[in-house]
Amino acid sequence: MIKETVEFQVEFYDVDSMQVAWHGNYVKFMEVARCALLRKIKYDYIEMEKSGYAWPVVDLHIKYMRPMTFLQKIRCEVTLVEYEFGMKLAYKFMDAETGKVLTKAESTQMAIDIAKKESLFGSPKCFVDRVRACEACENA
Repeated sequence: MIKETVEFQVEFYDVDSMQVAWHGNYVKFMEVARCALLRKIKYDYIEMEKSGYAWPVVDLHIKYMRPMTFLQKIRCEVTLVEYEFGMKLAYKFMDAETGKVLTKAESTQMAIDIAKKESLFGSPKCFVDRVRACEACENA
């Protein structure tokens, strides 16, 4: 499957009064990783719209194991685990220096035909083709 890695630092505006990343910001961190993976397969949000599809999040799970703290450097590995019937991504957030796993998460997105305003129960061919092309490049 296709993977991408991003790194970031937990900033002051991400934390609460205890200098721990506020739980709601994890969705923002997931979005940063998701965008990097989408750029890798050449199907970012601009390309989605051009292709006539929107991809709203329909399911989200986050398992908080250890806190992210102010100024901590974080590495997030995101993996595309399903693409034929939707877009399911698995995320693993780790301390960039120690490799300790801090959080695991999953998100699922479903394709919507923008013009018809209808859900698709399979991924559009344009998305599947880009994923397969990216897989072929990585395996070459």
